[in-house]
Amino acid sequence: MPTLTPLEKKILNLLQTNLPLLPRPFQNIGEKIGISEEIVIQTLQSLKERGYIRRIGAFFSSEKLGYHGTLIALEVDPKELPRVANFVNGFPNITHNYERSGSAYNLWFTLLTKSQAEEEHILQQIISDSAVKAHLNLKSEYKSKVNVNFHLK
Repeated sequence: MPTLTPLEKKILNLLQTNLPLLPRPFQNIGEKIGISEEIVIQTLQSLKERGYIRRIGAFFSSEKLGYHGTLIALEVDPKELPRVANFVNGFPNITHNYERSGSAYNLWFTLLTKSQAEEEHILQQIISDSAVKAHLNLKSEYKSKVNVNFHLK
């Protein structure tokens, strides 16, 4: 397995919690560790191409923006799982989608909507697929946000 360079680790450690809200944030990161903005951007592009970074962006409070979330578990015919997962991923309201093993419910995703009617409409489209055998709609009762930072050494 390829390893990260010390420079890549420094950039990732800073990026996790200290991305400044400035016109040129990568220049600021470079200044903190003594390299150019161009090297920071090239390094991040390489990390993304190699799969270490999926995206760089903000987290928003969906509730404050008027959205309500729910966790959905589907029992899907295993032979049809890739097709159903791709179909689910086509909805812009789906924020996460995971295959799970060890349970009849093998496809789990989160759904954010503005209304109960919208949630029911989207869910009905998904569960009407013949490969979906059962579903659970697991509405949150309490939200606890966990912040994970990986200190790379």
